[in-house]
Amino acid sequence: MGILKRFSDIMSANINALLDKAEDPEKMIDEYLRDMRSDYQQVKSETAVVLAQAKNASREVVECEQEIANLTEYAKKAVKDNNDSDAKIFLAKKVQSQAKLESLKKEAAIFDQNAAKMRQMHDKLFGDIQMLEQKREMLKSKLKMAKTQEKMADMAGKYAASTSLESFESIEDRINQEVAKAEALAELSSSTQDSDVETLKEKYQDTKVDQDVDDELAALKKEMGIQ
Repeated sequence: MGILKRFSDIMSANINALLDKAEDPEKMIDEYLRDMRSDYQQVKSETAVVLAQAKNASREVVECEQEIANLTEYAKKAVKDNNDSDAKIFLAKKVQSQAKLESLKKEAAIFDQNAAKMRQMHDKLFGDIQMLEQKREMLKSKLKMAKTQEKMADMAGKYAASTSLESFESIEDRINQEVAKAEALAELSSSTQDSDVETLKEKYQDTKVDQDVDDELAALKKEMGIQ
């Protein structure tokens, strides 16, 4: 069987060790899975053939053993009947059957060994395939998580860049400029109001002075007797 020639390679294959050395584990897993699934299908197909051969060989051994037992009984009966010539015929056939039996047993042993190897390869490939499928799912989950973390890191980096000290200083400068502008406007407004007040003061102060002058003039005229 073709697959049996690869028995040693399949049984000695250490998938974990091979994956540890792979530069791209995910790609390597897919390649291994394709090869193993192909081998697995071949193993299943050839195992069915080998098992059928083993069963046939076992059946032929049993049948040959039964034939030898029957020939022995026929030879005994012939001897009892004092028919040695017939007994010799049965015994000659028995000798041939015994030789055939040895050949059948050897053949059956080979088929049994092949069937055992097939089962070992089947179990090994089945287990490796399951392990690789699990590893692939784990790698996909890790890759998805890594991409999510990378995206989050990128967003965090952009946020950090937008809220850097330089940006805060720029915002602070703009605020200070607005504050200074507001203070300047307030000073201008206050200065204008003060000027208006002073003007009004002068106006009323001048009126008071004029009134005092008039009062002084009236007092002087009264003192001089001038009406």
